[in-house]
Amino acid sequence: MTLSGRFVLLLALGVVPIVWFGPSSEQASGVLFLWLLFVLALGGVDLALAASPRAVTVERMLPSRVRLGESVTSELYLTNTGRRRLIAVVRDAWQPSAGAGRNRSRVTIPRGERRLVSLTLTPFRRGERRVEQVTVRTRGPLGLMNRQATLNAPGRIRVLPPFHARKHLPSRIARLKELDGRTSVMVRGQGTEFDSLREYVRGDDVRSIDWRATARRNDVMVRTWRPERDRRVVILLDTGRTSAARVDNEPRLDTAFEAALLLAALTSVAGDRVDFLAFDRRVRGRVQGASGAALLSQMVDSMAMIDPELIEMDWAAVPGQVRSITSQHALVVVLTSIDAAGASTGLLAVLPQLTKRHTVVVASTLDPATVLAAATRGGRDEIYRAAAAERALLDVARVSAAIRQLGADVVTASPSQLPPALADRYIALKAAGKL
Repeated sequence: MTLSGRFVLLLALGVVPIVWFGPSSEQASGVLFLWLLFVLALGGVDLALAASPRAVTVERMLPSRVRLGESVTSELYLTNTGRRRLIAVVRDAWQPSAGAGRNRSRVTIPRGERRLVSLTLTPFRRGERRVEQVTVRTRGPLGLMNRQATLNAPGRIRVLPPFHARKHLPSRIARLKELDGRTSVMVRGQGTEFDSLREYVRGDDVRSIDWRATARRNDVMVRTWRPERDRRVVILLDTGRTSAARVDNEPRLDTAFEAALLLAALTSVAGDRVDFLAFDRRVRGRVQGASGAALLSQMVDSMAMIDPELIEMDWAAVPGQVRSITSQHALVVVLTSIDAAGASTGLLAVLPQLTKRHTVVVASTLDPATVLAAATRGGRDEIYRAAAAERALLDVARVSAAIRQLGADVVTASPSQLPPALADRYIALKAAGKL
């Protein structure tokens, strides 16, 4: 039971006889006592006439998934199974990060009927957003007293990474098609897998002449090639403490998600097999054996539940994890941070084991604020800030040079540019036949 503002206001009117007759008057005390009895009796009648909130059955309809930043509608169906008309306020108790906004709705439900309460959700955090209960507060015909009950109505929605980098996918697919020689405006592309034979034309590489076919056809024939297909690509994502840092108002981990999703979509279109692994000291997420639309679906489902862990990355276990995925030669893409030489010693120690049998690319986010600070040298404070930024950029350059000396490739870019830069490096490696 709860009291409404009307009841309090009606009760406050009992001050009138005290002011009229005086605080010490016996008439004022008698009138005030009778007034209190009247208000309480009126409130009791109003409470008795209010519909029971427990006579409401709740049914929830909710989509299972939504991308971060997008909106979705939660539908709550309320059925009045009681004997009285129900006038109520319904509160849908979502977590704050679900972005429910104004989650209180007024409803009027006649006896035996059902009403729909819709609520727009705009989540602002990844993961599973949950709701367990719905609170129903009914009021009587006079609106003096309310009856309240909390009903179980569990629901959950999985908030997936937004995948803003998908806007770069059409242009990269077009480049793949040009590389593969499938567009009408391009000639056959260079690669390492045999594609077909055709007649020699001036300008062709004479090393591509097939002499056996030339002898059979009595005409000069050349081989054409296409980029490799059905290669293995392993995307390894570092979910250790460095992934929690925010760069350009975005966690490193979210930038790594964008880069991994764009690369996975591109490699799937190119006909290569993709495996995904999120790891720090234990496996946080793994996707293996999926292809096509199922690949991205499983990846975003896995990524939705991954958060940075404030622990050090166990780089010594990484070669074993890669071996558990594939024993064949593969392109291993490591998404991590290379900002400091001290924090990268573990990565540098295991790189020789990876580069011995795989092609390795290390991708890292570069803070655009650091680059801007290094280029701004106006006053004294800016010069000191520029010196610190140059020191940070030199650390990145030193670690990048050490990675290249160990046989791996490095991609560094701002959060918005890292996904397309990594996709471009994949296309370049594919064109060079290094996969």
